[in-house]
Amino acid sequence: MSPIGLTGGIGSGKSAVAQALVGCGAVLVDTDAIARALTAPGGAALPAIAQAFGARMLDADGALDRSRMREQVFADGAAKARLEAILHPMIGTEADRQAAAAGERTVVYDVPLLAPVSRWRRLAARIVVVDCSEDTQCRRVMQRSGWSEATVRSVIAQQLPRATRRAMADAVIHNDGISLETLADTVRRLWALWNNPARHVQP
Repeated sequence: MSPIGLTGGIGSGKSAVAQALVGCGAVLVDTDAIARALTAPGGAALPAIAQAFGARMLDADGALDRSRMREQVFADGAAKARLEAILHPMIGTEADRQAAAAGERTVVYDVPLLAPVSRWRRLAARIVVVDCSEDTQCRRVMQRSGWSEATVRSVIAQQLPRATRRAMADAVIHNDGISLETLADTVRRLWALWNNPARHVQP
């Protein structure tokens, strides 16, 4: 099957959908995980980040201080653009490497900020959007992270509007008020639909 782009707002359940797709046989290219590796101690992006933002953006372990950086980029659009100019090319290079290593298996690009016009949209033949209400997003993120509601809502405000994500979707997975097993079953049914064996049966 052709590559799939997977996206959804923070707290939507996108990671659970990604793991369900892996269970179906897909190869996951997780751009968030790549970004974390690039900004972990010894990460390839750290020298450029320290040069652009100062050593104060690194924590005691030598990794990116994600909390401090989050505060700066939310308050300063130019800072956000500088950080993206450093990280996005590196993320793209590593994502391409991982996708090439997948061979014939279906690649799923897990991209939290998959914009309608982006390299990820060009790479993905189909887009899956995981969607839920903003209140559900807030509740989930507050439970798992300990962030305040105001912090969570400020993060949501920085992401694409739900309507924009849904408008570019080939499939929307609604993840409000359902169990993880029901969510996984929804993913499996979508996978089966997109890999319908009947297409390959000779008449």
